[in-house]
Order: sequence, then structure tokens, then C-alpha cells
Amino acid sequence: MAKISVAAKKKYFDKIKEYKKIVNSILEREKKILALIKQDEKTANYKRLTLSDENLNIASYLLLMNNLSLSLLGVRSEEYLNDARKSIYKSIIYLEEIVTSSVDSSFSEYEERLATIESFDDVSRYHLVQKLGFTVFSVEEAYGKNSKWKWSFVELEGRFTVVVKNLVSFKAILGRLSPHVPGYDERRAHLDLVLEMLKLSSTRYREKYELSTLRIDDMKTGIQLLQALKRVQILLGEKEEIEVTKRKIDVWSQKMEADLKKKEAESPRLS
Repeated sequence: MAKISVAAKKKYFDKIKEYKKIVNSILEREKKILALIKQDEKTANYKRLTLSDENLNIASYLLLMNNLSLSLLGVRSEEYLNDARKSIYKSIIYLEEIVTSSVDSSFSEYEERLATIESFDDVSRYHLVQKLGFTVFSVEEAYGKNSKWKWSFVELEGRFTVVVKNLVSFKAILGRLSPHVPGYDERRAHLDLVLEMLKLSSTRYREKYELSTLRIDDMKTGIQLLQALKRVQILLGEKEEIEVTKRKIDVWSQKMEADLKKKEAESPRLS
């Protein structure tokens, strides 16, 4: 390993000090906003949107700090990356508190929750989930392909996918899918992201099941994500895609049932 110059160390610690100061100021704002939420539940979900965004800002600064460590010291900072990952989880949790973490709720079930953030328009919603997705995959990339956290990111991506879907008011958005309605590009991009992430996350859960855990729950989650994908495709009238997804659900379900029977047969019988 090359010797690190005094100048490089000084530059590193000066910038780290600056970024830590910014992160701490955001954390102080978070405390104040959380106190306000306790006082006024009526506007609580708008404040949770702010907190979700602010935690992504924290994650971005922590990524910068890791990049500084790489460029000036020549080492990846697990500490900053772990903190960035935790900030992403916090960001997602704030969104889950608004729209739930449920992948299989009917669209009507969370419309009431979406009504609490009605003035948070479609463009703003897309920009938030776009920022969240960019941050998730940036942190994942920063860890590297052989990270011990490789399979834990499947859950993080899955939770990201669910809030991306649940932030869409399908009842309202379907009436605003004309290119002549302002915000069309973002609206369409958000729907495309929902479809893309449901496909990706379902596949990632199956990979986790087959290559890592062999836990039936992982396979079940993959199937639930496919079922959510099918419901969205039905709403959007994507007839060919619906049939593809249906077949995939059938194949995966048969695979899961066969594996369950195999496990039961291999398990020692209780006397």
C-alpha cells in the first residue's frame, strides 16, 4: 500500500469535518421535526416526506465521505457505508409510515393514506423515489460485488420497490396519463419504475432463495412481488405482459410447493 502524504491526510480530515458538520445539522433538524410530528398529527405525513428526503441527503454525504477515503487514503470506509445504508433504511421507514410496507394490499386500502399527502404532486413523488433508488444502488455499488451485505440488499431493494408502488395513487394517476397533462413524463417514468422494480425485486428474491438462504419465505416474497406486478399490469391493460407474469407465478409456485414437499420428506419423522 502506497504511503499517504501529509497533505492528503489533511485534505481528507478537513473535508470529513465539514461533511460531518452538515450531517449533524440535518440530524438536529430531524429531532425538531419529530417533536413537531408528536404535536400535530394532521401534517405529520408531509413532515415524514421531508425526513425521508433529509435522510437521503445524509446518505449522500456519507457516500462522499467514503469516496474521499478511497481517493485520498486508498481504503473503503465500511463505517460511512454502514451509516449510509442505515440512513436509507430510515428514509424508507418514514415512507412506510405513510403508505405502509405491505406489498399485497389492494389499491383501495392505501388510498386513504395517500389522501394525507394529496398536495405532494406526482412530479415530486417521482423525484423522491428516483433519488431514493439512485441512493440505494449507489451504496450497493460502493460496497462492491463481494460484500457481506450482498444478499441483505435484496430486502432493501424490495422495501424500496414496495414504497415506490405504494406512493402511486392509481385511482388518480390513470386519469392523468395523457401527454397533454402537465407532469406526464414523470408520471409515466414513475409507473415504469414500479414495473421495472417489481420484476427486478422478484427475481432478486428468487436468486437469494436459490443461491443463499433456501428459506421458503424468500420465495414467497418473490411470488408476492410478481402478484403485485400482475395487479399493476391489469390496471394498465398490459395484456401480453399479464400472461407472462401469470405463467411465471405458476412456475414459481410449483417450484416452491415441490421444494416444500422435498423438505418435508427429508425431515426426520417425529416419533
